[in-house]
Amino acid sequence: MKITKIEQFFPLPRVRLVKITTDTGISGWGETTLEGKPQSVVAAVDELAQYFLGKDPLRIEHHWQHVYRSAFFRGGNVLMTALSGIDQALWDISGKHYGVPTHAL
Repeated sequence: MKITKIEQFFPLPRVRLVKITTDTGISGWGETTLEGKPQSVVAAVDELAQYFLGKDPLRIEHHWQHVYRSAFFRGGNVLMTALSGIDQALWDISGKHYGVPTHAL
C-alpha cells in the first residue's frame, strides 16, 4: 500500500482537515487546526506531503521520527500541528486496513 494523495479541506473558517488517500482506496482523516497561524500549517502540510507521497502509510512511527528529526525547527507549533494531522490520518488508515478501531491499535 502506498500514499497517493494528500489533500487539505477547510469546512469552516477556523477548521483545517487533512485527508490522505492510498492506492488501495483507503483514506484517513486528521485535523490540523492551529489558532492564529492557519496558512502556515497549510504550507507545512503541503511541504511534508512531498515526503509522504509514495510511502507506506503503515510505517507510522518511522515516518514520524524521520520528519521530526529532519526538521530545522523541531517541536515548533506549526510543524507539530501539521505532523499531528498527518499522523492522525495515518492511524485512521491503519485502523481501516486492519479492521479495528484506531484506539485498539
